[in-house]
Amino acid sequence: MAHLSGFLLTLDWRWIRLILAAFIAGVMNAVAGGGSFLSFPAMLGMGVLPIPANATNTVAVWPGQLTSIAGYREDVVRNKRLAWPMGLAGLVGGSAGALVLLHTPQRTFLHMVPWLLLFAATIFALSGPINRLLRRRSVTTIQAGKRHPHLIPLLIATAFVCFYIGYFGAGAGFLLITLMSLAGFDDLHEINAIKVVTTTLANGTAALLFIVSGQVVWHYCLLAMVACGVGGYSSASLARRVPQAVLRTTVVVIGVSMAAWFFWKNGI
Repeated sequence: MAHLSGFLLTLDWRWIRLILAAFIAGVMNAVAGGGSFLSFPAMLGMGVLPIPANATNTVAVWPGQLTSIAGYREDVVRNKRLAWPMGLAGLVGGSAGALVLLHTPQRTFLHMVPWLLLFAATIFALSGPINRLLRRRSVTTIQAGKRHPHLIPLLIATAFVCFYIGYFGAGAGFLLITLMSLAGFDDLHEINAIKVVTTTLANGTAALLFIVSGQVVWHYCLLAMVACGVGGYSSASLARRVPQAVLRTTVVVIGVSMAAWFFWKNGI
């Protein structure tokens, strides 16, 4: 018993917290999104500076995003003529956002964190009713032919959304869904396929820039990457059993709680 208590006293519980946070983040990303609400604060809790913490978190969760393309491969191939320019806009916007982040002072970014978290939580709160509206529109719209939205304004707006992805990113997938719907798309399979390609490339180019700039703390990154991957893989049954409304509400509550914590911590 004495050996056990001694072990518990010497154990660095921050590592356990990081593993659990990354695991739950993987589950959240797979079934509803918003995993960064937990994994990013956990990185900060390891004593990592704000910008390296965000960079490390981006690299840690990116492989899970990459594998999600496989789930939409048929829709991606079917819409490859749009996927290519949208992916390019994602690369440009994600690169710009990452570069701006790398040139943001640490203290400035730390003070922006609660506002970014609150913004992302608001996005998730709005996603439920708007997604229901989009589904009704998809079912009730009778298309006389294939719609051709204006591509240039869509690409410019996508680049701005992907700038946010490269800079912080939580909740950006829903922003793209809303943007494409406003542009005239009403096939949810098409929208999700293009969204996955765009966000994956935006985060991918941001992750590459973070790696090249030396901002990634690799021993935390690899641990979180494995835990996040295990969480995502094990979440399939949860996604089928728990209503999306419950999952989305949980994400919003976590996001608002994290924002409130950082507001209090920063004395705002």
